[in-house]
Amino acid sequence: MAELDWSTPDGLEAIRDHLAAKIEGWRPPVAYAVGLSPASSSPEWGFAHINEPEGRHGLPAVILATVLGHDGSTATLDVSVSQLSAAVESLAPAEACTELDHPNLAAWRSALAEAQSNPARTLLAVFVADLDDPVSSEADGAMRATFEGHTPEL
Repeated sequence: MAELDWSTPDGLEAIRDHLAAKIEGWRPPVAYAVGLSPASSSPEWGFAHINEPEGRHGLPAVILATVLGHDGSTATLDVSVSQLSAAVESLAPAEACTELDHPNLAAWRSALAEAQSNPARTLLAVFVADLDDPVSSEADGAMRATFEGHTPEL
């Protein structure tokens, strides 16, 4: 890719496609999110932003998958602070595109700050390739339960 254009929606799409082509077996997930374990004894994971079905935020999925070495299939993956930091750093140039909001970047920065300030909190990423796929974890089920008209089976 000769020059990366982070300043336009078309440029971000081209970057997404370029990076996705480098992931063997890549298939864009229909939904994904980064979760943060609770600060209390509650078993529920927190998701500052969930990319729901029919969403448009494909570049963050590709960047997160690249950092984690994932192909986009349905899975729940542990995420280290250094991995999320690398994902934030990799996605940050997208802020040059002021035509779009960047909710993943904001959510990832928030989760990263929380995990850095409290080492007892852990991070994970949930990818859902198809809503008919079996739920991969309790966090996956909790995320899918937020989708309108969808009741996942745990």
